[in-house]
Amino acid sequence: MTTLPDREAVNAVERRACRIRMSPQDRERLIVDHAMRFFAEQGLDGQTRELARRLGITQSLIYRYFPSKDALIDRVYEKCWTQFWNPAWPDWISDRSTPLARRLGRFYHDYSRVVYNYEWVRLFAFSGLGGRDYHARLVARNRAEIYPRIATELRHDYGLPSLDEVPLTVFENELMWGVQATAFYMGQRKWLFNLPVPVELESVVESRFRAFLASAPQQIAAHLASVQSLKMASD
Repeated sequence: MTTLPDREAVNAVERRACRIRMSPQDRERLIVDHAMRFFAEQGLDGQTRELARRLGITQSLIYRYFPSKDALIDRVYEKCWTQFWNPAWPDWISDRSTPLARRLGRFYHDYSRVVYNYEWVRLFAFSGLGGRDYHARLVARNRAEIYPRIATELRHDYGLPSLDEVPLTVFENELMWGVQATAFYMGQRKWLFNLPVPVELESVVESRFRAFLASAPQQIAAHLASVQSLKMASD
């Protein structure tokens, strides 16, 4: 007896599930869950006809729940924003009852664990390649909710000017983005380019985070001093 590969086995189970009487909410959730895997694999040009075939349903049933393919893709990315985001991250970063290094380490490790994911990496890439804006909205969320928190805590811990005194700079954003993108770049190597990656993601993230914490405060201090000097000279 032939054993199905894991992905084919999952597809077979879901096709059987689609034939079972389900509530509209459960069926819609099943379609979205499968669509997330499907578009991550095929790209956003993947056809709903093929998605329906894999689910063992008619294409028209998909359109009973979603008025268009774009509406389905919107729901897939909405699920990404929820599934691959921990709303506790900003509070972890800002909780001064815990040393800064421990707070940032906790955040970077959890963020990396969440985004080092086949679906997240490929859907992010396909959004950019397809001329969509979903990836930009994910980046904007980091810029709005994460980077200012990290910058505030770094500046506070090292006696640097507050964000009220000197607004967050592009230089600081780039430093923070570089660390946060570690897991994504490793995911690109693995799931976009089929290149080898280190076995231990956690150890790689830890080394990047430690290097950031050892050098970023001094770099930011020098940068902010330069910004303030330029401002004084222009006043």
